[in-house]
Amino acid sequence: MSEAELRHADLPAKAAADAVLNALPLPVLTVSPDGKIADANVAAETFFEVSVPLLRRHMLRDLVPFGSPLLSLVEQVRGRGAAVNEYKVDLSTPRNPGDRLVDLHVAPLPERPDHVVVMLQERTIADKMDRQLTHRGAARSVSALAAMLAHEIKNPLSGIRGAAQLLEQAAGDDDRTLTRLICDEADRIVKLVDRMEVFSDERPVEREPVNIHVVLDHVKRLAQSGFARHIKFVETYDPSLPPVLANRDQLVQVFLNLVKNASEAIGDSGAEGEIQISTAFRPGVRLQLPGSKARVSLPLEFCVKDNGPGVPEDLVPHLFDPFVTTKPTGSGLGLALVAKIVGDHGGIVECESQPRHTVFRVLMPMFTGDGAGPAPAQRA
Repeated sequence: MSEAELRHADLPAKAAADAVLNALPLPVLTVSPDGKIADANVAAETFFEVSVPLLRRHMLRDLVPFGSPLLSLVEQVRGRGAAVNEYKVDLSTPRNPGDRLVDLHVAPLPERPDHVVVMLQERTIADKMDRQLTHRGAARSVSALAAMLAHEIKNPLSGIRGAAQLLEQAAGDDDRTLTRLICDEADRIVKLVDRMEVFSDERPVEREPVNIHVVLDHVKRLAQSGFARHIKFVETYDPSLPPVLANRDQLVQVFLNLVKNASEAIGDSGAEGEIQISTAFRPGVRLQLPGSKARVSLPLEFCVKDNGPGVPEDLVPHLFDPFVTTKPTGSGLGLALVAKIVGDHGGIVECESQPRHTVFRVLMPMFTGDGAGPAPAQRA
């Protein structure tokens, strides 16, 4: 069969592939070794406001801002032969003005050497705020309230409790039950205020290189000896992970909270309940630091998955806000505290939820060995 016949035979397959590509709502580009646009889908036409035939006449650098991180990512992927992601990149140009923030997903094309596939995911208005800043802001939104409560509520509560104890000495058995109720409820409010005070605590914490697997094993033992004794645990660990610069006690608090939430979501489902704890190294994830153009690598990924009923879709965007909870008796402070601790360590925490598949993903920087914490990501 001649070369022309082979190309003709491949036409139905190519047409099917093009149909799939054009059905995607996300802009997709193929970049040739010389930096020229080799192909694009319909969504890319809409995003760049240029038809595919015209796109093929352009170099990638003509479509993005001068010095755009996308150009570096393409070269990095071409050199390493591995996929790389980058979040919150502005692709606005004089040709296409406005707020055009996207997440970039760049990968090599094995079938075509040195060709690279670029997929753009436009961020919604809510997502345009950095996830780390959003979660930190959620935690800080109760800082002033916590400080006020500590002063304005704990002091009068102490007086109320003291008066109830004095009344208890002269009260009968029936009335003593009521005075005891006053004391118990005063103690419960003090505990709630104490939990909220954590958000206004800006004191630096001692950090050291921490083996995350030691932390997770400790959390699993605590859970299995108490609230999660009826649940099966599955561990998928990457034993080669480098340490994370962190406060061990605070990491225990983070993952104990996540595992406890997973356990409560599963409920008393017996042998069907399962929590998966996994660790992995993801070198492609980077985050822009607040107030800086530097991007920090967050390669350490720690996940807590459960097969519970999932989080209601309308609550997922607000899950790390204070006082948001799916529990009838919950305070809604646990996940807000998780977000604060992870944010203070330079990381982010995310949630993806579907029925029987809820994942809390913590991304953190690794220990660089100089005691300075996370270092800006290096480009190849």
